[in-house]
Amino acid sequence: MTVPCKRLLNVGFLTLLAPVGLTVALVVLHLLGAVNAWVFPLVQVGAFCLFGGTGCIVAAQVLSRRPVPVSRPINHQRRRQLCWGLAILLFSLNFPAYLLAHHMTHVRSPGQIGLGVPKPSHSQIPSDRGVFYGTRTLPIGQSRWLETWEIPTQTAVPRGTVILFPGNLGTKSSQLIPPAQSFASLGFNTVLVDFQGVGGSSGNTVTLGIAEAQDVVTVFNDVKHRNVVQGNGDSPIILYGVSMGTAAILRAIATQNITPDAIVLELPFIRLIDAVKSRLRYHKIPTDPTATLLIFWASIQHGINGFSHNPINYAKAVECPTLVIHGAQDKWTPVSDIEALVQTIPATKQLVVSADAGHHQLIGVDRPLWDASVSNFLKAI
Repeated sequence: MTVPCKRLLNVGFLTLLAPVGLTVALVVLHLLGAVNAWVFPLVQVGAFCLFGGTGCIVAAQVLSRRPVPVSRPINHQRRRQLCWGLAILLFSLNFPAYLLAHHMTHVRSPGQIGLGVPKPSHSQIPSDRGVFYGTRTLPIGQSRWLETWEIPTQTAVPRGTVILFPGNLGTKSSQLIPPAQSFASLGFNTVLVDFQGVGGSSGNTVTLGIAEAQDVVTVFNDVKHRNVVQGNGDSPIILYGVSMGTAAILRAIATQNITPDAIVLELPFIRLIDAVKSRLRYHKIPTDPTATLLIFWASIQHGINGFSHNPINYAKAVECPTLVIHGAQDKWTPVSDIEALVQTIPATKQLVVSADAGHHQLIGVDRPLWDASVSNFLKAI
């Protein structure tokens, strides 16, 4: 084995052993009170070291299979340069992508230092707008929960229940109160949901609708069960989602077989990789291979497959009336993608496109159009 290959092999073994030393250092620093070891992403760093170290070892073994002729020392120099060049290239591409993937899919509690965005909190509550509401907490296992707000309709006989889900890093207060008020005025009880990782719910991760689909199932089943207990088993349940919330709804329908009576999808996207690329493109960051690396490392960190997260495929399973609302000026998802999504839905569907709206809820841009579109759609429910 040549010297460069031996060095690459040593780098691989050192990388594999790095988590052990890091763990010891964290334990010592934690006991000394210097850091809070519980908030350090040790599992994710360990996964990166495992893949990086294994890659270095495999590369060293492959490159060492060919003996270097003594009569041609120039090959030795080229091979050494190739080994180091390959190692530097792999590291420079993957390590920043790994950190960015962690930052984009994790949230930090107030005062917590590290990667991730600050966990979104509530800036207002419905009573600040003069709206009566109640808070409900749904337990998930022993240590997790979902927080919901319930705004009842003032009509004597409710027409059903609308469950509302926010977009990426959105909360009940930031995105769901205005549409809930409109649904309530139309005669529907409303349930506003914080996905895990935001607002009053537990958790510190965001997976762009993948894990959030289970949150949709949890709330849907809870509302359905309460309807049955109250003797309203036939009461319609409508799901409303914004951006990431639409992906979670469609995934829940396709993979968990929930059966809402209607769905309202506002500002959806059709493929996760396209959504990531559009954001990279907006910030003038090369999309290839950045988008692929981001999704790859996020998938490793969360134990998911982000490459198969395509709401346009989930839409094939929709069997209930569907209203899709979008903005012609949306910089993330073009109208052509939305039209393709609508065509994929086999059930009755309607598409409303606002010429003036971008990636913002239509209710905040053109409320009369939003109210009229939703009201007309729900007349048949």
